Amino acid sequence: MAYNHGVKVSEVPTSINPPVSVAAGIPFIVGTAPVNMTDPKNVNRPVRCASYEEAVQFFGFVPAKDDVASGLKKYEYTISEFIQSQFALFAMGPVIIVNVLDAATHKKAATTKTVTLDAKTGAFTIEETGILPETVTLKLAEKSYVKGTDFELTFNSDGELIVTSLRGSDGELLCQTAQPLLFTAEKLDPTMVTADEVVGGVDVAGKKSGFELVNECFPRFREVPGLLLAPGFSTSPTVAAVMAAKADSINEHFRAIALVDVPTDTVKLYSDVAAWKNNNNVIDAQQVACWPMIALDGTAYHMSTQLAGLIGQVDSDNEDVPYVSPSNKNFQMTATVLADGSEVWIAPDQGAYLNSQGIVTAMNFIGGWKCWGNRTACYPGVTDVKDSFIAIRRMFNWVGNTLVQ
Repeated sequence: MAYNHGVKVSEVPTSINPPVSVAAGIPFIVGTAPVNMTDPKNVNRPVRCASYEEAVQFFGFVPAKDDVASGLKKYEYTISEFIQSQFALFAMGPVIIVNVLDAATHKKAATTKTVTLDAKTGAFTIEETGILPETVTLKLAEKSYVKGTDFELTFNSDGELIVTSLRGSDGELLCQTAQPLLFTAEKLDPTMVTADEVVGGVDVAGKKSGFELVNECFPRFREVPGLLLAPGFSTSPTVAAVMAAKADSINEHFRAIALVDVPTDTVKLYSDVAAWKNNNNVIDAQQVACWPMIALDGTAYHMSTQLAGLIGQVDSDNEDVPYVSPSNKNFQMTATVLADGSEVWIAPDQGAYLNSQGIVTAMNFIGGWKCWGNRTACYPGVTDVKDSFIAIRRMFNWVGNTLVQ
């Protein structure tokens, strides 16, 4: 270490918001991430992230894109949705993230076939996300350009790939700019990820994947997740059931709650939600069922995503003791919506009905847009307060987890 006499000052860049440390409601999320921007091998590995910057460093980030069919902006990658909500909207940390999107299998050919580099900058932006840099080739007739020698690849803030020609010792661009260059590449396809891959398991070599990795959180980080979620996948009854089972027994010692979503592409009326919930067995005391989706200024979020941030925020306001319900606390939202973009207006009597069926919703009430509902998914089939109230169920989990540790 260099000898120093006196005072020296160093500065670090300001984060989006300084995260508040939360322990009782640490989220454990399984989903899809644009790991092509960072490390494509970051698959089925729990990573603890305490800040927005750290999460982006490990998992990349692609903002919500316009969805023509619904008129909303939607996230291609569920982990990007979660990162934005958890760190930017609610400023909560830490989180534990598992990406199950595997660049080796969940991929397809890029749509872009040619690029024409700018004559001055030597750059061209590929307006696609998920492109795998190691698969990129650039050719002109019989000539093949070499990455790192003739051109370089970077990503912009939208997750789009930028191809830039390098310059020779004379300052001239090394790649041709006068005519289109043949471009080929592969890119991630998050739509290929299945519910079974989110559920995960253990292979013959003993390697864990998906939600099976929740058992590695305590030995890895000495922390126990309080919330399990898989936005975009928890609408699958299989995923929801496995989440409930894992939440009920982590390492055979700890408990959490599972935040699950009721699908809004098939369940479009509030009066149909209870039937879907019962028919698909979302009736566990460790589950919180959410309907519909919510939107903030035209950007859609799964309600479970924002509920994780809201629960953490409420806990942090109460000395990290989870005795206060998230109900009647503010989501970061401006509308309740369905997957097709249709707005849903929940009236107080409709909200009360959904709550009476063990469903958490959102409502524009006194003081703005509120989370609305105190009950876990076991209600009304189970009325025991230790199981049917979210705050009481979480307190039993928290006390048990604390005593074990």
